[in-house]
Amino acid sequence: VYVSGDSYVDHPSFGAAIITRVLEDCGMRVAFLAQPDWRKTRDFTQFGRPRLGFMVSAGNIDSMVAHYTVAKRKRHDDAYTAGGKNGRRPDRAVTVYCRKIRECYPDSPIIIGGLEASLRRFAHYDYWSDSVMPSILFDSGADLLVYGMGELQTVEIAKRLSEGYPAEALQDIRGTCFKVRTKDYVPKSAVELPSYERVRESKRDYAIAARRELEEADAVRGKTLIQRHGNYLLLQNPPMPPLDTGQLDWVYSLPYMRWYPECYEKQGGVPGVREVEFSITHNRGCFGACNFCSLAFHQGRAVTVRSEESVIKEAGSFLENPRFKGYISDVGGPTANFRLPSCEKQLRLGLCKNRKCLAPTPCPNMQVSHSEYLGLLRKLRSLDGIKKVFIRSGIRFDYLMEDESDEFFSELIKHHISGQLRVAPEHCSAAVLDKMGKPHIEVYKRFCDRFYSLTGRAKKDQYVVPYLMSSHPGSRLKDAVELALFCKAENIHPKQVQDFYPTPGTISTAMFYTELDPYTLEPVYVPKAESEKAMQRALLQYFIPENKPLVVKALIKAGRRDLIGSGKKCLVTAPAGMADKQKPKKNKYSRYSRKKK
Repeated sequence: VYVSGDSYVDHPSFGAAIITRVLEDCGMRVAFLAQPDWRKTRDFTQFGRPRLGFMVSAGNIDSMVAHYTVAKRKRHDDAYTAGGKNGRRPDRAVTVYCRKIRECYPDSPIIIGGLEASLRRFAHYDYWSDSVMPSILFDSGADLLVYGMGELQTVEIAKRLSEGYPAEALQDIRGTCFKVRTKDYVPKSAVELPSYERVRESKRDYAIAARRELEEADAVRGKTLIQRHGNYLLLQNPPMPPLDTGQLDWVYSLPYMRWYPECYEKQGGVPGVREVEFSITHNRGCFGACNFCSLAFHQGRAVTVRSEESVIKEAGSFLENPRFKGYISDVGGPTANFRLPSCEKQLRLGLCKNRKCLAPTPCPNMQVSHSEYLGLLRKLRSLDGIKKVFIRSGIRFDYLMEDESDEFFSELIKHHISGQLRVAPEHCSAAVLDKMGKPHIEVYKRFCDRFYSLTGRAKKDQYVVPYLMSSHPGSRLKDAVELALFCKAENIHPKQVQDFYPTPGTISTAMFYTELDPYTLEPVYVPKAESEKAMQRALLQYFIPENKPLVVKALIKAGRRDLIGSGKKCLVTAPAGMADKQKPKKNKYSRYSRKKK
């Protein structure tokens, strides 16, 4: 039985669909229990005791992120729930579901996986309770935790359970975590992390643990990790190797309906599928490894790709779908324009420890080419019945700028943009970008210059739309002012601004909690007060009249009164009272008047 916090959508953009289709293809019968009522046992017992056990996931995203904004306010909408309304899953869904299953079937094996479990596999900072929590394996009471994408682990687990092995016999599978009593542990070669008790008490130890966890998240060189939790040990086996091209082709060839069951129609369907129904995932992994992104910790930095034949076959299947109007919404992945490993060395030795391929400057060993991706896009465009092929997932503009050829850039502009190209410079302050693990803003400026040059040559009316983030660790008010001035100079008017959201499993979250850089252990300024976060956010949208009081307050606090007024460089005009104070007042008792009198 697969238990999920999402409504069921049989589409390869939904992890639950992939895992259940993989199990089905291996000869298993899977019951899918979507969004059970966790207050009662009835939903959990409707299928009876499963022959092999339960697999539990919170869904496509962490249940706390699904429920709450960065301001910790309850969301009204839920894109992964039929009808789109929030409240159909509990907070900390994996833990709640597992405890209810234990209540119903005390001896049934429980395997947890998906993003919520994967990112909470070690002791972790929980933003919503503002505390350090133990591994979710202890809170949930599950037998085994699958981290990462999970297909190969799931197949091996199901095979062994089917052969009659108990849950305790699954503890050697790569890409999994398990717990043992300290007295029963047989020592072996491993990297020990600071214990749960230590990371809870010492922010320095927490930062060290966060760095080590990411250091070993590599399938080639990653070692076994150990973290003590009281009288128990949490053990993480080395990562499972990512799926190769043949395995990815198999996963994406399975007979997905690419839609939700008919029973959801009367509720209005599941909103999350509409944007991705006719999208294609051609790769996995991202060696960009931004500090605020959980991809490196969950999916991994190693890039693997599907074959051209597999992608073209999937596109061809769209033509049989009556809902398809000829438009492929995306051919992408974590980063759309990656189809090569970062370098040849990485294949033998793994990705470099504590170094990034693209930031702050590109590694000289990085191989850069868009020829294979461009060839794939050309073949998709040439298919009969395909009107347009868009790219809407992230393009790494810094990687693109390293390509000596403009061939891909030109065709991207000519064929694959629907008016706007969204990219993610995130900030303009070098100090903040260094904490984000992003390239400096000069690369983005060069990218924009080239984009508009090529767009003009193609006689297209197209624009770059940047993603920007406020209040990331390292960002002071002066940095937010710098970003506002950058937006003004570049004529950028963000409709939405994303505050940094401290989610489990990222280096940036470790910085947020500890106020230390995990790589250097040096102090990091972290804007935590709601008042300052509001000011940083308002500065990015200084042009909105409702934001003016906050912008004025922020500029005064940052010592930038020169940006308040009617000058060309000013961000806002001065309030009436302030204008009076700034101008010299006429005084009838001035020295000149008194002298004359």
